[in-house]
Amino acid sequence: MEIDEREKKISILLEDLSSLESYAKDLLSFLPIPVCIINPIGIILEVNPALKEISGYEIEELIGKSIKEIFKREEIENLLQETIKKGFVKGKELIFFTKEKEEIPVNVYTKLRKSEEGEIIGYFLALFDLTDIKRAETEIKRRIEELEKLREKEIILRIRERAKTKDIERKVKELEEMRKALMNILEDVEEERKKAEEEKNKTLAIINNLADGLLVFDKEGKVSLINPQAEKFFGVKEKEVVGKSILELNQFDNFRPIVEMVGSEIKEMFRKEVFIKENLVLEVTTLPMVSKGEKFGTLMILHDVTREKAIERMKSEFVSISAHQLRTPLSAIKWTLRMFLDGDLGEITKEQREFLERIYKSNERMISLINDLLNVTRIEEGRYVYKPAPVDVAQICQSTIELYKEEIERKNLELIFKKPQELPKVMADVEKISLAIQNLLENAIRYTLPGGKVEIVLEKKENEIQFLIKDTGIGIPKDQQGRVFTKFFRAPNAMKIDTQGSGLGLFITKNIIEAHGGKIWFESEEGKGTIFYFTLPITEVIEKRY
Repeated sequence: MEIDEREKKISILLEDLSSLESYAKDLLSFLPIPVCIINPIGIILEVNPALKEISGYEIEELIGKSIKEIFKREEIENLLQETIKKGFVKGKELIFFTKEKEEIPVNVYTKLRKSEEGEIIGYFLALFDLTDIKRAETEIKRRIEELEKLREKEIILRIRERAKTKDIERKVKELEEMRKALMNILEDVEEERKKAEEEKNKTLAIINNLADGLLVFDKEGKVSLINPQAEKFFGVKEKEVVGKSILELNQFDNFRPIVEMVGSEIKEMFRKEVFIKENLVLEVTTLPMVSKGEKFGTLMILHDVTREKAIERMKSEFVSISAHQLRTPLSAIKWTLRMFLDGDLGEITKEQREFLERIYKSNERMISLINDLLNVTRIEEGRYVYKPAPVDVAQICQSTIELYKEEIERKNLELIFKKPQELPKVMADVEKISLAIQNLLENAIRYTLPGGKVEIVLEKKENEIQFLIKDTGIGIPKDQQGRVFTKFFRAPNAMKIDTQGSGLGLFITKNIIEAHGGKIWFESEEGKGTIFYFTLPITEVIEKRY
């Protein structure tokens, strides 16, 4: 659950950061005034569409270009120096050069960009086209000159006054309003930029200090981020992997197990273990990063489970040694008790026999538990040896039913066994398949109340045999069903009926069926009963496993 919460928080932080950056960019693009962002040495970093329109350049041509290439060098140098001294410049008239080398008179406004530590990181620069104003002034001058030639001084004065009030003053007023609006917008942009940087720094701090390794892939499947813990896991540096696809990471030895596991498409997975190198086992989780219904990347989380695996091995070794040490004296007790019960050591009274039979049954339960523990240990260590041979599953079922005939009669259970007249044989280990069927039948009998019903059905389905066992027993609680095949699991309602179970039977059964290339699953409703299914392939040959 902790990993799930961390995954959700990281995904939300990345989405918020993306939204803040997108807002700042959208705001800049929306401005009707030509605006650009410049770094400290005068290189253009970002422009809006309005600047593209006035300059005749494409946005890609402007980005990376020196600001001195579109203004007169001396004028723009003086302007930037003045901006550094004052922090801003309002309405400086300069000459702007278009792509076609056309000269445009403009009013330029600048604002200094500083980092939180006070270092200069560049400038905001906006400009206003004075062409119309200059044209208006030229037209007025021309008309004045014509009127002067006619010596109509009064008309000239009126025209001049009218021109000033109606054209020039209006343009100046508009320019001032635009300037105020621009300064407000620039302040908003700067504020949002600071917020975005703060959120970015917080997110990076969290990512860099995570105990788990993180890899972020963009929507093209290339690495866009790797945190220090992941660098440590794989023995690489950020600059070596950023920008590379998952297949290109194959050049690094430690990455190869990961590449083989997730594939070129980086398939989604949850807590899959992979051996990276000696003393390093990772648990890998990949999940898509989605914003507004659209996938914008993939997050890979790498959790170090090396220590847990070492502890599991130690535990398995301890259980194996303990079980072997216990089995020998328990076997001796069993045969000694058998000799007493069979009368080999003399006659015993009825009361003595009852006591000895109780002890014998308890000893048998202990031996059964020891055998289950040894089977679990062999499964975990990969030493559960199989000896496949052609077997008749129907015959194994019939033999198993005979073992529980007395218990079925004692509980007055109705047992139905259905099978087709001819059933293909399967390649299987008789001992292990018998144990799997025995575990399922024993559970059905144990947890079905007297007078209930147990049904076993064998069917041929395409290239496999399907086994079904259905009971009318106590069922499995819905909230417990996800743990049915785990070690030592016993549902609360089952423990009330029988306190003796080990909780290992279904774990062992599942491993036996899957080791034979089959599948096992179940359906259950508390209070109504349970149906267990498993399949075995007809033609598949099961290899020996050591």
